[in-house]
Amino acid sequence: MQINVTMKKNFLLAMMMCFGGTAMAQTPIYLDDNQSIEVRVQDALSRMTLEEKVRLSYAQSKFSSPGVPRLGIPELYWSDGPHGVRMEINWNDWNHANWTNDSITAFPALTALAATWNPVMSAAYGKSISEEALYREKDVMLGPGVNIYRTPLNGRNFEYMGEDPYLASVMVVPYIQEMQKNGVAACVKHYALNNQETWRNHIDVQVSERALYEIYLPAFKAAITKGGSWTIMGAYNKIAGTHACHNDRMLNQILKKDWKFDGVVVSDWGGTHDTKEAALNGLEVEMGSYTNGLTSESDFGYDDYYLGKAYLKMIKDGQIPESVVNDKAARILRLIFRTSMNRKKPFGSICTEAHYAAAEAIGNEGIVLLKNAPVTKKSSALLPLKKDYQNILVVGDNAVRKLNEGGGSSELKVKDMVSPLDGLRAIYGNRVKYAQGYTAGKPMYGNADVISKEVEDKLREEAVAMAKEADVVILVGGLNKNHFQDCEGGDRQQYGLPFGQVQLIEELQAVNKNLVLVLLSGNAVEMPWVDKVPAIVQGWYLGSMGGKSIANVLSGKVNPSGKLPFSFPVKLTDCGAHAFDELSYPGDGIKQVYKEDILVGYRWHDTKKIPAAFAFGHGLSYTQFEYGKAIASAKKMTEDGTLEIAVKVKNVGDVAGKEVVQLYIGDDKCSVVRPLKELKHFEKIALNPGEEKTVTFTVTVDDLKFYDDSKKDWMAETGKFKAYIGSSSTDIRTIVPFVLE
Repeated sequence: MQINVTMKKNFLLAMMMCFGGTAMAQTPIYLDDNQSIEVRVQDALSRMTLEEKVRLSYAQSKFSSPGVPRLGIPELYWSDGPHGVRMEINWNDWNHANWTNDSITAFPALTALAATWNPVMSAAYGKSISEEALYREKDVMLGPGVNIYRTPLNGRNFEYMGEDPYLASVMVVPYIQEMQKNGVAACVKHYALNNQETWRNHIDVQVSERALYEIYLPAFKAAITKGGSWTIMGAYNKIAGTHACHNDRMLNQILKKDWKFDGVVVSDWGGTHDTKEAALNGLEVEMGSYTNGLTSESDFGYDDYYLGKAYLKMIKDGQIPESVVNDKAARILRLIFRTSMNRKKPFGSICTEAHYAAAEAIGNEGIVLLKNAPVTKKSSALLPLKKDYQNILVVGDNAVRKLNEGGGSSELKVKDMVSPLDGLRAIYGNRVKYAQGYTAGKPMYGNADVISKEVEDKLREEAVAMAKEADVVILVGGLNKNHFQDCEGGDRQQYGLPFGQVQLIEELQAVNKNLVLVLLSGNAVEMPWVDKVPAIVQGWYLGSMGGKSIANVLSGKVNPSGKLPFSFPVKLTDCGAHAFDELSYPGDGIKQVYKEDILVGYRWHDTKKIPAAFAFGHGLSYTQFEYGKAIASAKKMTEDGTLEIAVKVKNVGDVAGKEVVQLYIGDDKCSVVRPLKELKHFEKIALNPGEEKTVTFTVTVDDLKFYDDSKKDWMAETGKFKAYIGSSSTDIRTIVPFVLE
């Protein structure tokens, strides 16, 4: 029997009448898909009691919030995370539900997506992940994350899109747009200044207005004003004395008034701390503060949330105006109509060939070739691997480790996982041998295994002995998702590689010069051994198809085209956040001051003339790209005009490849401190051998502006500027001077 829309409406109406709903002569407008969402919201709002409006604003389980059962309005189901749909969590506690049908596709972490510098990959990512969310009946996906990479010690950097606000702004928009086309809400996070895990629940971040507007807000603004994100998650930390989840300035003034956000602000889980502040300062939905009292985890029920019975009482006592209640309820209803009550959304799918292909393609384009030098003066570069290698030794715990496990809320349960070892064996067969080399222990959250020196020595010695006989050694190392590594809840405790990898690298190199190092991490690492290793690949956390992508690049099946979305400082104190005292990082336990101000990442390295080990935007190819001289359409531009800058780029090598052409703007003289240059445009192009393309950028006055604290507005000063065009922030190929009149 086929049930049509009219029958569904009549059934819902009948159920409403049976269970206490008001009898009506016609179907409620809020059920009618042909009416605008705003008409439906107001219709539903007019039918709701005060108690029903309040009940929308706090959780009913770990990952759901209620609807209005009396009116047939369904609940919302929320899910981590930004890289795939998290496995089911129990209704009332944090344990895994142990379902058998919640295995999914793990997509590359967002650092890898940012490293593609390709908005097309971002769109494919958002589309694919939303289809898996639909299959799992999730209405809101908690991601993407766009917090700025301020320090390489931040445990959650792998969830974000790098150190540059423009890059993150461009990459976040297609992800959100494609996800929400399928009726699944994106929840951009963590708004804002959640740039470390140490003391994240209470640290009070102090930052200048310029740094806030120029560095830390642009990607969030793009997610709202261009991406149209339907929800946003407040951060744990405080901002200027008030928690971010109920911060009037951040939520009411900037987000809702200035950016015209019409969606829902949800707290990070447990990020709410005060009823009146939460009610008046812009929070719509409170999640994760307690449980419902049915388990030993908490004696509190859901009604004990800050936006529960205490909120209701304050309304009835006249402390909170009903207009506030109606605004919150309207925003939540709008979200429900866009998602769980959206009958036009498609069916979902999971672990499909298309999703695996998207994950592999993103990995292919995100992998960054950091270094590729010849072993001797007479030999060629070490990568791609020579086809005649007969004995390929793969070393490393990360070559076989499931890096989707651990990491906190971004943990994923996969149906299929291709490891780097699997990927290489699929191409080279039994020519590939394996030695563990080092061990990192179990992927535990909140704990760390202690590995005995005896075990560590034995694994290293076995690997070194096998390396003596190998044609080439591929060490797959880096970090993992253990606590105090790339993991929620704690920052890294050292900048260098853990688990004895430094000694392992040195000993492998001593017996075999043909050493390729593949780093799997979401963070930069210290590289005192960098001159001894001829080939270094930044491989990120690449998810289900990661091993295929790594093998594709190492074998030459794919020409690497990824570019770093953040700088690799030589040493920790070369990073702006660490160049001052502890008040800058990690703070004194109560507050923290961002003393590097606007000079984050390459802005710091450039302006302070402190070279990075590998620069922002850096990434090599198996071919070479030659840049012509950039030509501007004029030598001067006016405040209401534009400037066209064109540059020819040619593939002068032997293989097809992709290049990211980057344009930075520098202000020669200004009344305030400005970085030497800032990324303002980029374009990724594909070129066959011998092929040449012209890339044209349109520069506007907005590209020249800085945020003026005194005027509380953006401005550009007249004078001389330079457009720097190149292959990275330090590999500048051509410069165009011009004047703003």
